[in-house]
Amino acid sequence: MARKIFIAATDQNCGKTTASLSLIHLAQKKYPRVGFFKPLGPKPTEMKGISVDKDAALMARVFGLGRYLRHMSPVVIHPDSTRKVLRGEIDPKHLEELVMASFAVLDKKFDYLIIEGSGHPGVGSVVNLSNAKIARLLDAKVLLITGGGIGNVIDGVHLNKALFDKEGVEVRAIMPNKLIPEKRDSTLEFLRQALGQEPFQVLGGFNYQPVLANPTLERVAKILDLEIHSNRREAGRIINHLQIGAPSTQRVTELLRDSTLVIVTSSRDELLVTLANMYQIPEYRQKLVGLLIPGVHKISAITQQILDRSKVPYLRTNRHTTGQLYRTITEDVYKLMAEDKEKIDLVRKLSETRFDFDALDHIFND
Repeated sequence: MARKIFIAATDQNCGKTTASLSLIHLAQKKYPRVGFFKPLGPKPTEMKGISVDKDAALMARVFGLGRYLRHMSPVVIHPDSTRKVLRGEIDPKHLEELVMASFAVLDKKFDYLIIEGSGHPGVGSVVNLSNAKIARLLDAKVLLITGGGIGNVIDGVHLNKALFDKEGVEVRAIMPNKLIPEKRDSTLEFLRQALGQEPFQVLGGFNYQPVLANPTLERVAKILDLEIHSNRREAGRIINHLQIGAPSTQRVTELLRDSTLVIVTSSRDELLVTLANMYQIPEYRQKLVGLLIPGVHKISAITQQILDRSKVPYLRTNRHTTGQLYRTITEDVYKLMAEDKEKIDLVRKLSETRFDFDALDHIFND
């Protein structure tokens, strides 16, 4: 029987997947066989010819768990799944049986099992498989990930814990995440003071790390459905700044900061040529991740040749305006992908300084 921990969150985008990745990494230092389980997956993708949740696919690729993939993600919610359940075409009891059958396999195969919930604790209720109910079925204690504030964290914890209480599930600890570094100690102190009468512990998660929140060039290409031209080897570079190339050519180059993606319309030949040439200079290559080129105006032949020869990565579109591109990129909520080696390595490194895994293991499996 595996030791286990159920990772839940007060809302989406609190950092459940980052926490799961961190705990798998740390658990592997203590246990020979560490697995991952996403009982209910609302984000379908395909891997090895089967439909699985994106988080399960990520962990399978990062940690070499592909042989257990089918059991790691037994129930995947597709766009039409809710309607099928409500029409009686899918039996929720069957979905519950799938979860329990897969868990039985993983429980025997692994010494330690990270179980990741979906969204907030109520997600999955429509198919009678809320996070809280699944935690009860699996007899798992809960680590509740929250945001990094104070008042909103306290409110969110009380609201979400109520559903676990209703199911008779024990929340052993909460973990405020994405903490503002200069406020970290005071934030945790206030939370421990405010929640001191509660039966759970308050554990500090990660500080807010812009590098983890910022997209890669690959991610931008994916959300815009565009191809990376010229130099795909740089697809994994992280974009720290997004700049619109509206001012003069000289001013645009002066404003370049570390790891910038520049949006340049196709009619700005002088600026395109200048940036392409700058990319070939090592000190500027660090500043320039690539170019995003919108516009119905065709890039001139000579400018196109210079772009291609420079090997600067670029995305080309005539379907989006500069404003649309800027909004789409800045409003995107970044999710880790297996190709994000730099980000994943950073998560592993940070986890070793932020988490006391032995203490965490004791809290959830005493």
